[in-house]
Amino acid sequence: MRTKKSSELISASGLIKLMTHAMMGAALGLTFSLTLVLSNPAVANLLNNGGSQAAMVVTLTLVTTFAIGATLTGAVFILAEDKQT
Repeated sequence: MRTKKSSELISASGLIKLMTHAMMGAALGLTFSLTLVLSNPAVANLLNNGGSQAAMVVTLTLVTTFAIGATLTGAVFILAEDKQT
């Protein structure tokens, strides 16, 4: 009978991997928001009329959404990798 080993997701290296995925998602969200503002004049005009708070809200929303998505995807990858070994 095999011994049941703990999930790599709960270990210190698993948490570092999750944090790395979250940082990659945040960087992607920041890049996407910059690209969106630079490539779409309607969005740039909307943010220009909305003030600095509107730009901050849009950027933080995109960064947070991408970071959460990348973290959840990273968790799925880590758990799938755990099942293979």
